[in-house]
Amino acid sequence: MSLYPPPQNIETEVFARLPDELRLNARSDWADASLGGAKLAGFLEGPSFDRDGNLYVVDIPFGRILRLSADTAEWSVIADYDGEPNGLKIHSDGTIYIADYRNGIMKLDPDTGNITPHCTRVKMEGFKGCNDLVFAKDGTMYFTDQGLTGLHDPTGRVYRLHTDGRLECMIDTVPSPNGLVPDLNEGLLYIAVTRANAVWRMPLPKEGGTFKVGLFVQLSGGHGGPDGMALDTEGNLAVCHAGMGSVWLFSKLGEPLYRVRSCEGLHTTNCAYGGPDNRYLYITESDSNTILRAEMPWPGKTMYSHIG
Repeated sequence: MSLYPPPQNIETEVFARLPDELRLNARSDWADASLGGAKLAGFLEGPSFDRDGNLYVVDIPFGRILRLSADTAEWSVIADYDGEPNGLKIHSDGTIYIADYRNGIMKLDPDTGNITPHCTRVKMEGFKGCNDLVFAKDGTMYFTDQGLTGLHDPTGRVYRLHTDGRLECMIDTVPSPNGLVPDLNEGLLYIAVTRANAVWRMPLPKEGGTFKVGLFVQLSGGHGGPDGMALDTEGNLAVCHAGMGSVWLFSKLGEPLYRVRSCEGLHTTNCAYGGPDNRYLYITESDSNTILRAEMPWPGKTMYSHIG
């Protein structure tokens, strides 16, 4: 029996669809390995808003960074490169940072479309496969190194890239680390652990180090697990449940408050707050290559760091 009342439902609407002229309907190395060689129009992920209200998303199998304009939601290709971009966040100076499964952490100049390496190895070792990233208020970057880890191989890693360039592995025992976001006070880091169908909480002590990593929420069902996440101004955590066609909103105590239901497919992979008063949650539904939108009870917490 559940300890909590069932969460209230919030319905979504389709905000935008990948236009026909950008649908490639082709195979890729990523699709061959991940989806049995299926031909894909694209696979949208990593939504993030810039300060002008433009929405950026990544197209994993085809190495594209796409932008939807704030005023008309018109699509454009900002970058097309030899990579597998999975997560994306925008620094306060306007630079776009990409968690690239193939290449590591990359940096994109949105004005020129130039992509350059930022952090591609730890010491002399390549990453397993970077998945997502987030900035703290002071510009510190946290990112996940997921690769093919899972319950059979719980060696996924979470890194902290300090503003002075120092790279720190905070934990290396996660079965498929995915999305991540600090809480309001940045005293802990929430980590989506896809293959364990769970969200972990990792304290961020001021003196550094890692200890007392624990379970925040345990999910069930679906054909995937927790993926991208976002925080609102009340400290509630929005968790995309890939394979369930839902985004769950949990209180900071882990209580299920709302279930945001997809009006399209089941592959709700990532989300970002934006729109009027930052009150809307924008969700990538990767099977249909649509961006869904839902009005939320509270506005989202801004993702920008305070430096730059």
